[in-house]
Amino acid sequence: VQLVESGGGSVQAGGSLTLSCTASGFNFQDSIMGWYRQGPGNGCDFVSSITTDGMTYYVGSVKGRFSMTRDNAYNRVNLQMKSLKLEDAAVYYCAPVAWVGPARPACGSWGQGTQVTVS
Repeated sequence: VQLVESGGGSVQAGGSLTLSCTASGFNFQDSIMGWYRQGPGNGCDFVSSITTDGMTYYVGSVKGRFSMTRDNAYNRVNLQMKSLKLEDAAVYYCAPVAWVGPARPACGSWGQGTQVTVS
C-alpha cells in the first residue's frame, strides 16, 4: 500500500495550489477517497472526500474554494485549492475514508503528506 502526496508549496494568501495523491496497492477504483490536513498545533482534520462515481463533499471552511477530483485511470486524486487563506496552511494527506479512524488517523499513518504554506 502506498499513498504519495505532492504539489504542496509556499503561496501568498489568495493564491492557488493543486495537490495530487497517487495510490497503489489497494482497490482504488472502489474506494471513497479523502483529503485531510494537519496544521501547526492542530489535530488531523477532514477536508474533502470523493465517492467512486465522483460525488464530492467538503468541510464548510473550504467549500467554494477547494475542488476535489479523481482519475481512476491513474489511481490519483487531486485537490485544487483557490483563494488560499492563512488558516489553510497545513500538511495535507490523502487516504481512503474507510481506513481512517481514531486508531488510524489519516495524517501520518500512510503517506508523508505535502506541506502547504500560506503567507
